[in-house]
Amino acid sequence: MVKQNIIFVANKAGSLQKVTGLLAEHGINIYGFACFDAPEFALFRMVSDNAEKAAEALTKAGYMNRVTDVIAVDLKDEVGGLNAVLQVVGDCNVNLDYIYTSYHRGSSQPIMILQGEELFVTENVLRNNGFHVLDSLED
Repeated sequence: MVKQNIIFVANKAGSLQKVTGLLAEHGINIYGFACFDAPEFALFRMVSDNAEKAAEALTKAGYMNRVTDVIAVDLKDEVGGLNAVLQVVGDCNVNLDYIYTSYHRGSSQPIMILQGEELFVTENVLRNNGFHVLDSLED
């Protein structure tokens, strides 16, 4: 599985840029992200080249954050590519909490990042149905 950072960001102008600026200062390369607004804060989820280093820098700077496991799976860059993954997951009665995308740095092929209730089950379902699940985004 791949590591993801979840950062709680103040819901005011410039707050997200302060987070991304801090990560840039520490040499963290963000591979994929999703940001969701809430009344008092935003949740910034990201996959990067070093989740632990990012967490350390964020904690030191006073940001509430945590590192979690997510699944990264190759998507076919064609009509129905996303649907094919979701079909298999749905047919196996696996519930997903959220998804977002990234891409392979070398080939520019899309990758789906997903989180759900039972990651090991979901990972096995995907592998057993012929999908390439990544152990690292640097594959």
